[in-house]
Amino acid sequence: MLERLSWKRIVIELLLFCLPALLLSIFIGHLTLLLLISALCALLWHFYNLLKLSHWLWLDRSIMPPPGRGSWEPLFYGLYQMQHRNRQRRRELASLIKRFRSGAESLPDAVVLSTESGHIFWCNKLAQQMLGFRWPEDNGQHILNLIRYPQFAEFIKRKQFHEPLTLQFNKGSYIEFRVMPYDEGHMLISARDVSQIRQLEEVRRKFFTNVSHELKTPLTVLQGYIEMLGDDDTRPEIRHKALTSMKGQTERMSSLVNQLLTLSRIEAAPRYALNEKINVPVLLDSLAREANILSNGEHQLHFDVDAKLQVLGNQEQLYSAMSNLVYNAINHTPSGTDIYVSWVLTPRGAQFSVKDNGPGIEQQHIAHLTERFYRVDPSRSSQTGGSGLGLAIVKHVLNHHDSLLSIESQLGVGSEFRFVLPGRLVVEK
Repeated sequence: MLERLSWKRIVIELLLFCLPALLLSIFIGHLTLLLLISALCALLWHFYNLLKLSHWLWLDRSIMPPPGRGSWEPLFYGLYQMQHRNRQRRRELASLIKRFRSGAESLPDAVVLSTESGHIFWCNKLAQQMLGFRWPEDNGQHILNLIRYPQFAEFIKRKQFHEPLTLQFNKGSYIEFRVMPYDEGHMLISARDVSQIRQLEEVRRKFFTNVSHELKTPLTVLQGYIEMLGDDDTRPEIRHKALTSMKGQTERMSSLVNQLLTLSRIEAAPRYALNEKINVPVLLDSLAREANILSNGEHQLHFDVDAKLQVLGNQEQLYSAMSNLVYNAINHTPSGTDIYVSWVLTPRGAQFSVKDNGPGIEQQHIAHLTERFYRVDPSRSSQTGGSGLGLAIVKHVLNHHDSLLSIESQLGVGSEFRFVLPGRLVVEK
């Protein structure tokens, strides 16, 4: 390694320049003039090396420094080492920035970096998609010029960031903003789409409201009859009517609770491998007997079943979906209605269909039929004991079996509920 530059080395170098003048002065005299000439040569030599250094620093694009001699050699080498360290630090810094940006891009949130005054100097791609930013065009823009909501402006100006701010954007989505000051005079603003969480909260609120309403009605009826039966003077025929009504209300609550448990179990169940072989014709034979008992001869039931068509799936869930569709047709159509149940093989897969020639359903209701507790006619559903959960159960079962419920209905003509299990689930005959 080269020796570092020191004052001793500079003195020795100066003496070397003066040594020829001293030797010549012994023979020809004129020591002062010779020393001045030696000093001028030393000055010219240093000036030449200074020009080489300036050329290397500002004009020469090579990495290696020019060759140096004497006191300039450690100087050139030291500058080269300093440049090398600076390049290495810049590479490390660039790599660190690249890793930071890569990590920020992989975050599930939109990230915006700004000054304390609100001027943006970086944002990730999700911020461009979610908030409509353009990068790098918006570099240096004030964030309040891009997010123009009074609540957001007040949130930024108030500088109380311990609680997040949720805004409903024009497109209907809900965005939650969090601001975290960092370093000195900088802010990190994160934004997350919480629309689904808000929807789930709304569904949960409606769910509890509906369950409370569904349970409150039969409980009120039971409470009234219990108070009436507590009177010893109640006539036998009234007591019998009260007990019959209480039994019906109890069965209604029991059915509601069972359907809620079924729906909860299906929703919480993991995705099955769908490798259980199901003998659907046997299931439908049992379902036909139960349907005839439920109908009590008031409907004309027709079953068209391919006796050899079996599928892979979850037997309990699939039977629940099929039975709900058949029971709905019986419960929500008047006496004398023809109900056609079919289980056949089609080019798309195994198709199950329940069709009737009942009064039909208005088109505005069809899109909402699979929602929990949704009823086309609440008064009629209350009379028939419907809870509004049957088709919600069907929807979740079919999701587990990679299928969808198709509903077609026309007023005065009838309705058809149909789903097709994909061909990969059909057992080869």
